Amino acid sequence: MTRRDFIATGAAAAASTVVGGGTAAAASQQTGPAVKNGRINQTICQWCWNKIPFDELCQHAVRLGVRGIDLVGPDKFETLKKYNLVGTMTPSHSLTKGINNPAQHAECLAKIRASIDATAAAGFPNVITFPGNRAGMPDDEGAKHCVDALKQVVGYAEQKRVTICMELLNSKVNHADYQADHTEWGVGIVKAIGSERFKLLYDIYHMQIMEGDIIATIKKNKDYIAHYHTAGVPGRNELDDTQELNYPPIMRAIVETGFAGWVGQEFIPKRDPIASLEEAVRLCDV
Repeated sequence: MTRRDFIATGAAAAASTVVGGGTAAAASQQTGPAVKNGRINQTICQWCWNKIPFDELCQHAVRLGVRGIDLVGPDKFETLKKYNLVGTMTPSHSLTKGINNPAQHAECLAKIRASIDATAAAGFPNVITFPGNRAGMPDDEGAKHCVDALKQVVGYAEQKRVTICMELLNSKVNHADYQADHTEWGVGIVKAIGSERFKLLYDIYHMQIMEGDIIATIKKNKDYIAHYHTAGVPGRNELDDTQELNYPPIMRAIVETGFAGWVGQEFIPKRDPIASLEEAVRLCDV
């Protein structure tokens, strides 16, 4: 299952209800819970570990000291609550056909509202949204259509105390033609909406591919970011010495901004999936 497939599956479930450098290997040799400092609220993007039964993944999260699971729909909320875990990002609508197209507004907004309802009822924090692909649409026009759509639903999110998060993804490697592929474009929409209940999901992996300059970008745009995702570049795999990002300084920069949201581990493990997850969690627990 790809992330795109997983988002689509999670969206359907929501509509039907009212994841640096070479210290990771050494870190995994420690004992006890992986989270000890707890200055970063870590969560696990379930689609990257979808071969592991969900109940078992929740048990691993508890053992590691991770407090949430990312990108799961309301069909899994009861299991999350059984383990005292938070559903940190609820899916809503399609990744490729999103709110940059007025023809998609009715469908997308209905799914966003359904996800807000389920998320609020569970006491969870966030719902994800996507602009969709450009399909020839200029970026300024796409931004306008996104603002038009979001203004119709952000008041409802405010009432329900749920934050709508638009994810930034790369259009070079993984998501060709995706419109929200630069931080500045997304920040412009956040400013236009002007609500604490609409912000960005800043995916570190994706924005390294598109822009680089990760730490400076995070510091500059801290007020517009509600959520983060991780993965190694290139390849979207482990946060180890085979990739170019140095995650501990990135996590420290996030802490220094006063960030109180969630950081989701969203890499695709090539080795033992739980051992790799534990390495990453320890590495990011700065």
